[in-house]
Amino acid sequence: MISNLNRRNFGGLMMGGSLALAGCSSDVLGGKRVLYSTDSLPNGYPTVEAVRAMGVYLAEKTDGRLGIKIYPGGQLGSEGSTLEIAMFGGLDLTRTFSAALNNIAPLTKLFSLPFLFRSTQHQRNVVDGEIGETIMQSLESFGLRGLAIYDTGGRGFYTTETPIPHPSALKGQKIRVPNSDIFLATMKALGANPTPMNFSEVYQGLVQNVIDGAENNWPSYISTRHYEVAPYFSETGHFRTPDMLIMSLRTWNSFSDEDKALVKEAARHSVGVMRSLWDARVEDSKKTLLEFGGEILTDIDSQPFRALMGPVYDQFVTPDLKPFLTKIENTGEEKS
Repeated sequence: MISNLNRRNFGGLMMGGSLALAGCSSDVLGGKRVLYSTDSLPNGYPTVEAVRAMGVYLAEKTDGRLGIKIYPGGQLGSEGSTLEIAMFGGLDLTRTFSAALNNIAPLTKLFSLPFLFRSTQHQRNVVDGEIGETIMQSLESFGLRGLAIYDTGGRGFYTTETPIPHPSALKGQKIRVPNSDIFLATMKALGANPTPMNFSEVYQGLVQNVIDGAENNWPSYISTRHYEVAPYFSETGHFRTPDMLIMSLRTWNSFSDEDKALVKEAARHSVGVMRSLWDARVEDSKKTLLEFGGEILTDIDSQPFRALMGPVYDQFVTPDLKPFLTKIENTGEEKS
């Protein structure tokens, strides 16, 4: 569950983030409306710049009537806290890891399943289509409205001593994972010893040998300098769990139909910006590791990993999710 947010924390967060709530989370001054958005990731990160581009797009299309002010770097709190504030209607927009929604919005569990997507392009084709829109709309039952799905590449294992060419290499290794039931079950199925840990503690955990490795995407691995202590990156692509840009349902319902269409258009524009920045950053990240003297293991046969996923799918694939799996399997990988 999302952590509870008491009244004191809620008020402190709003004051600390300079958000004056006067009946709504947005500021409306002189007929111009500024939407407030937050991201736990820093300035320059693809998701931050994508939302910034969305704000520019809205301002240009409305002659400045609509815009976005973004608070990056966790200025307004953790992803869990800002998501809950958006549910209350106290914040217009927040970017969150979709796995954080798993316990409140059941359909989002689909995106957390291991080896769900065959490639980045396969994932993009799925999230850009009917399935992605259905999942974003399903958030309305929980006071939220999904606007965009930002795919964040395939996650790989990075380790301190040896690469991971096969599941047997994970046997007994202490691998940091987010505190997600699906992530934990997947690591256990692969033979690893999953170790939940705050992301901010991973570097020190690697240094002190509390963990033997972790798993994440390329930009996160490099931007946190985890490569300095875990220089072996294995491109297993075991998860391709995306981020989502979420709007408070209260904010969404305050727009006219015309403005709703415009906001969706701006969100789609932000997806293109994010992907362009993301793909470039992945390539830069790989260069950084190689220049450091690290090792990249590519062209890993995913079949031995996939063969171990039966128990995970048995545990987490509910009847509601099964039809989606068939549609995803039948989605092609051609670039549209």
